[in-house]
Amino acid sequence: MHHPFTPVASVPVDEARARVHEEGWQSWSPSGAYTLGDKPYRPTNDNWATVCYRPGVTVPEDTFQGEGLLALDPGDGSPVRLWAAVDPTREVPSIRLVVADGRAEVSADGAVKEWTGNTVQSVLGDWADSLQLSAPRPAPTVWCSWYEYFTQVTEDDIHENLRAMETLDLPIDVVQIDDGYQKALGDWLTLSGRFRSRAGIADAIRARGRRAGIWTAPFLVDPASDLAAEHPEWLVRDADGGFTHAGRNWGHDLRVLDTTHPEAAAYLTDVFRTLRAEGYDYFKVDFLYAGALDGVRHSAVDPLTAYREGIRLIREAIGEDAYLLGCGAPILASIGLFDAMRVSPDTAPHRRPEADDYSQPGQDPAEFTGVGRQWQHGRFWINDPDCLMARPAVETRERWAAHVEATGGLMASSDRLLSLDEWGVATTRRLLGGADR
Repeated sequence: MHHPFTPVASVPVDEARARVHEEGWQSWSPSGAYTLGDKPYRPTNDNWATVCYRPGVTVPEDTFQGEGLLALDPGDGSPVRLWAAVDPTREVPSIRLVVADGRAEVSADGAVKEWTGNTVQSVLGDWADSLQLSAPRPAPTVWCSWYEYFTQVTEDDIHENLRAMETLDLPIDVVQIDDGYQKALGDWLTLSGRFRSRAGIADAIRARGRRAGIWTAPFLVDPASDLAAEHPEWLVRDADGGFTHAGRNWGHDLRVLDTTHPEAAAYLTDVFRTLRAEGYDYFKVDFLYAGALDGVRHSAVDPLTAYREGIRLIREAIGEDAYLLGCGAPILASIGLFDAMRVSPDTAPHRRPEADDYSQPGQDPAEFTGVGRQWQHGRFWINDPDCLMARPAVETRERWAAHVEATGGLMASSDRLLSLDEWGVATTRRLLGGADR
């Protein structure tokens, strides 16, 4: 439900020097600072608007908009101003800024509180500190299958890289299997033909002295999955009685699991308890925006409450000692729930994103938003800048490695390790070895 925008401030600005920080809705939404003459990054198609930005929200032309947070450096030497959600885990208002006649006119569609500070990043940090969260635990170092094998990863690929970690003497704590081991989104406990045994590969990882990690997209359901066919009542519906549309990914439409339905909640709990019992204790949960989409649920709760309850179910099932990394997650609604959080869109072996949409995979958008959200690191969670790719085929790999290193965040390698050259091995060893462990 969207409320009307009401004025909250009118601030004189130096139009040549002022900067505005927009906070995006979720992990992949562009977030960072702009000059008043810049055009902020916006979705270039309707599907990405749903999957990567705040769904159902269109920003007018010549308007800056932050979701729950918007900061302004007036550029005239006066303090930086920040307008922030009052209770960000319950309500995330949109905050707008337009410039007219040398003044920034700020409005919001919900309650906000104003802060002042010296710089954009420091005032955001001050606001985060005021929430008084406990410090996050240090992150383990990780190898992840995604950026080399994508959905075609096999069990044999995992074994090959396990052996290579030893041969190359790489300081990797967690071996994380990404998308591709499961038959379908939603059917998490049914294997694809590329894996023989989930418990067996976890045992193999642990036998080599490393921890087993696994990827899921717990709130997404493929319409062609067994789950969708057998339990349509477990899916979130839209106001017209159809199913809530979670966007097109993997080439087709996706549905949303209704975690407020007792049987769906029991299923989700069973999935994560099973994975934990099989020996996995590092969980990357992805595409989490889906859990906060509008829709008709079994319980009449608002989407952010449903989302937080869904994450709590997962945490209960895996236990406090397991490590939980969020991705594609509504940022402010996730405060206090995760050990680590992806704070940018995906990286890629190339710099520029598709259609120049800064929510899409590419090193440029991952760097822009990763830098813009550096203030979250160590306050809300360990920031995940996305994986290091150090193989020769990666465009500007030196620059990407420098960005990952500078964040001080979660350090994860995502190469076929035997494809690394001397620079790639040395860089991977250095970044993972120097991680704050």
